[in-house]
Amino acid sequence: MNGLAARINDALPQTQCTRCGYPDCAGYAQAVADGTAGINQCPPGGAEGIARLAQLTGQPLLPLDPQFGTEGPRAMAVIDEAWCIGCTLCLDACPTDAIVGINKRMHTVIEAHCTGCELCIPVCPVDCISLEVETPGRSGWQAWSQTQAEAALQRYKLHGEHRCGAKNEAQALPAIAEPQAADTRKRSIVEAALARARAASQQRPPPATKP
Repeated sequence: MNGLAARINDALPQTQCTRCGYPDCAGYAQAVADGTAGINQCPPGGAEGIARLAQLTGQPLLPLDPQFGTEGPRAMAVIDEAWCIGCTLCLDACPTDAIVGINKRMHTVIEAHCTGCELCIPVCPVDCISLEVETPGRSGWQAWSQTQAEAALQRYKLHGEHRCGAKNEAQALPAIAEPQAADTRKRSIVEAALARARAASQQRPPPATKP
């Protein structure tokens, strides 16, 4: 990463949400520095974030490009513990390791570490994760701080190290372990779906009887 890209990266909120179209904030920063991405592709940074990038790059101010999202209050992920099946998919998706839990056990979100990136939402097979507004009335950098951004970046780096370590361990296991893990995950998802169906049927009112 060159000097300009590094300065741009330092000016980003480090939510690692990928809404800008790049895999992380560093990737977006490099693209802006290279001139292949606009300065108005970061919804979490909002208008103030665009102003920061305009000052660094010498480009004119632009409104946030709506194809990448809209500026809004920061959200926090919340897991419905009654529905969580412990599949661990959200653990891998969370860029700051803000979700803790183990296989087949309930997961929970560490509020202080959640950046509101929303990446855990689409990977949950039982839709037990929702978002709650954390900063009503405040958006962009008004809903975030440089201290939080720096902490999120450090956690993102640790997350990357954890993933590399897990990948190396998985490669060292016998080839048969992978299909077994996949089968276990599929069974968990099916069992959760059946449990939801049973719960829904129990909540239905009994059919009306004819007089």
